[in-house]
Amino acid sequence: MAQIQVKLVRSAIDRPERQKRTVQSLGLNKLNSTATHESNPSILGMVKSVQHLLQVTEL
Repeated sequence: MAQIQVKLVRSAIDRPERQKRTVQSLGLNKLNSTATHESNPSILGMVKSVQHLLQVTEL
């Protein structure tokens, strides 16, 4: 499958707890941290729910 790289470009501070946990489960801790994931439906759903905080790049 294709892979995607996600980068945290906006802070999760002052966001609902659910969004904070989603960002954390994607493996993103600090601003500008990146993580690489397989492009499967569960990962894409998490990315879509916090897309306003992320920058997504296909590899």
